Amino acid sequence: MPGAIHAEGLVKTFGDVRALDGVDLDVPEGTVLGLLGPNGAGKTTTVRVLTTLLQPDSGRAVVAGIDVLKHPNEVRRSIGLSGQFAAVDEYLTGRENLHMVGRLYQMSGRAAKARADELLERFNLADAADRITKTYSGGMRRRLDLAAALVVSPPVMFMDEPTTGLDPRNRQALWEVIQELVAGGTTLLLTTQYLEEADNLAHEICVVDHGRVIARGTSDELKARTGGERVEVVVHAPEHIPTGREVLTVFGKGGDVTVEEHTRKLTVPVTGGAKLLAEVIRELDARGVEIDDIGLRRPTLDDVFISLTGHAAEAAAEDEESAGDDVRDSARRKEAVK
Repeated sequence: MPGAIHAEGLVKTFGDVRALDGVDLDVPEGTVLGLLGPNGAGKTTTVRVLTTLLQPDSGRAVVAGIDVLKHPNEVRRSIGLSGQFAAVDEYLTGRENLHMVGRLYQMSGRAAKARADELLERFNLADAADRITKTYSGGMRRRLDLAAALVVSPPVMFMDEPTTGLDPRNRQALWEVIQELVAGGTTLLLTTQYLEEADNLAHEICVVDHGRVIARGTSDELKARTGGERVEVVVHAPEHIPTGREVLTVFGKGGDVTVEEHTRKLTVPVTGGAKLLAEVIRELDARGVEIDDIGLRRPTLDDVFISLTGHAAEAAAEDEESAGDDVRDSARRKEAVK
């Protein structure tokens, strides 16, 4: 039986750009799917199709048991959406923004006010509740936009890179809100560039690149595919780099040793954990290699992408529609519930 979010063969092109190239997704009810990829990979286009803001050229999608193409208005009543960019009314206060969204969702005035107060407190905006939004910082606007997406508790939520621009404290607060929602039965599709975020929130991760799902699995499964663990060594002097490289080649699990000449850092994928790290230290000492630092770490987002695609996950210009469309998308989201 398909999950709360189900897509088959989604294709979407913009001119010569194939933003989606046969995307398949299935998200079980009450779970979080992390859609992981660099800018331009197709994450935002996928969200727009699933939330009825774009029509695919081909393929089908079902959200909350409703066909996205056949019954878009019903889908909109069953979802919450926070787009990639904050979309709030700059001439309303924070409290008025949230109250307006509540009323658009046909909440009573009293219920909308109570929910607005609750969310302002939860997102650390209570002190600025009665200031007009144009005086808010970028991070505050982002938090207000996220709060607006949570005014009602829809069965399915979409969050497109929700923590971009948030400081660590507010990022952690949002993670806690998301975990509470999912514990209550909400299904969430979350797009992100941050493996740490997917680590904390996602039950399963789909890695997308050039409009295709190129890998899927849990965070640990994806990391295992990229080598599991890395030994990083910073040697004391440049002349120690060749010997250090020889030592790490012996201990590496078939992966090449990466060398950063300017920082004197050598990195190699390994298995064996802390026990192997101790062996590496002993061998370097025996070979007369003085080190400034050594450590064992798990793969980063760039490690995952280099392994899966052959390139790093650096930010790139979006090949999708312009960023300004997100503001209009959010407005349409709110209009749809009138």
